[in-house]
Amino acid sequence: MPEPPACNASPLIVLARAGHLDLLQAVYGSVVVPGGVADEVLRGPGRDPAVVALQTELWLERTPVGEIPLGVAAWDLGAGEAEVLTWALGHPECEAVLDDRAGRRCARALGIPYRGTLGVVLLAKKRGVIPAARPIIEALRRVGLYVSPELQEQALSLVGEQSGLERER
Repeated sequence: MPEPPACNASPLIVLARAGHLDLLQAVYGSVVVPGGVADEVLRGPGRDPAVVALQTELWLERTPVGEIPLGVAAWDLGAGEAEVLTWALGHPECEAVLDDRAGRRCARALGIPYRGTLGVVLLAKKRGVIPAARPIIEALRRVGLYVSPELQEQALSLVGEQSGLERER
């Protein structure tokens, strides 16, 4: 059985603000939140849904991460991304959940499996956790996740949902 994924702040924050943080638990069971990521999230407003979840949800496993290896440090990423990738690098069965482009490039270069917030939604749809991805993606966009209309339509087609143009016909 694969290890729980290590999750960066952005997916936690946008999923929580959109009211869909439970997708992470439904898809993965538990999620590793490295210390630097937890610190970043907890700097947010006290009533922010991600802050509240991090303080109350036991399935969000706050975990200290050791020294950042040179292979990750060389990418000059933010503390959260670096810790997520460090954790995943040290746990080969672990997937990194992050949206940052540079972090994803680093993951690809180091052979670390990764998925973004949009990918979590698509995985939830593929596993039958949610009946439709479109409403969740639209909710995520409303709270600040950037997804171009073209990428949204490509993603929806991967899980068998009609594009906006096809629905209008």
